[in-house]
Amino acid sequence: MSGFFDTTLLDFRYYLVYLPLGILGLVRWTCWLVRRAPAALYQPVKKDYSLPLSIVVPVYQEDPEIFAHAIESWLANEVAEVVLVIDVTDKACQDIAARYPVTVVVTDVPGKRDALRRGWEACSTDLVALVDSDTIWAHDVAREVCKPFADPRVGGVGTRQNVYNPKGFLQRVNDMYLDYRYFDENAAQTVMGRAVSCLSGRTAVYRRELLLEISDDFMEETFWGVPCMSGDDKRLTALILERGHLTYMQRSARVWSTFPGTLRIFIKQRLRWARNTWRSDLRALSRRWVWRHPFLAYTMIDKGVSSFTLLLSPFFMTWAIIRQDWFFVACLAGWWWASRSMKILPHLVRKPSSFFLVPGFVLISFVMAVVKLCALATIRKQRWLTRQVSVENGVVVRTAQPVGAEAAA
Repeated sequence: MSGFFDTTLLDFRYYLVYLPLGILGLVRWTCWLVRRAPAALYQPVKKDYSLPLSIVVPVYQEDPEIFAHAIESWLANEVAEVVLVIDVTDKACQDIAARYPVTVVVTDVPGKRDALRRGWEACSTDLVALVDSDTIWAHDVAREVCKPFADPRVGGVGTRQNVYNPKGFLQRVNDMYLDYRYFDENAAQTVMGRAVSCLSGRTAVYRRELLLEISDDFMEETFWGVPCMSGDDKRLTALILERGHLTYMQRSARVWSTFPGTLRIFIKQRLRWARNTWRSDLRALSRRWVWRHPFLAYTMIDKGVSSFTLLLSPFFMTWAIIRQDWFFVACLAGWWWASRSMKILPHLVRKPSSFFLVPGFVLISFVMAVVKLCALATIRKQRWLTRQVSVENGVVVRTAQPVGAEAAA
């Protein structure tokens, strides 16, 4: 009998090393359920309401075919006006724009922020949609995004976004991330206080009077003394919330954008986004206004903490492999697959075949956790990474001569 207890005790001690992972998993799942429960209650605004709407699009070296398709989708929504702010070097997109009934503003100032400001200053409608040049709208986006503005407290409205014609592993993983975002974090933030932390720049709609009001603060943003070049959507959303207005996600308004298919560009894009998130969230958490939205503050803190805790799971997996504890390895791998499938269930309902991509999705999540920590370590660095512009000596400049610059000159 004593031998049995000794063996049992040894088995218990053998697996005791994994106890911290179990406790951490319980905490992280509790944190997720705090978000998921209200997210399940989300409903888009259905009350009919409309205001005149203009579209502002900063354009820089866009794929001509995608750009033309996007313009046609915006015009099909019968908006009041489409204003394209096109970089002076981009002759190809200027030629495409000339084929459509749109307003073209040619700019020689590099960077997206100045283009956005020029665009909304050129409009005259009550609402302005800030849209990326590769974003394609459904036929009813203009109608749907107006509805939440029936509440005069709402200052900005976001849309539901997906990858346009996803091909290959990385594009499909991006599509999974987007569904997770709009059925989890953004839905919960909308329900719990109508304070969405980021109205994505692919399509975000604002009251024009508010854009004019925050224009100077938007253009003059700095972080630790360095002028900010990217992160325009996070900054605009924060400025709207800071002034006491609300932000809302209208999931019935659907848009699609292109996403990178190569790992190098994918990681560069994610690094830029992660730096923007750290800057915006750390600044917000140091200000009083965010604590008027307790759930928003909670999700910001939870996102930051998860960047560290997520990497403990692969650490324990590696330790189990070293110990040749194949039973634990199999259990943990199976748990990763099952648990992530549960968290992205809305995407799997839409695309069941993505179930077989979940292991890859898990691995990319671990890579992204490393990227987020790298972003935190380099938080003051201002580079677009996927475009030929950066901040040098406090000024946004071109880092290379774009193709077609000589012709445009």
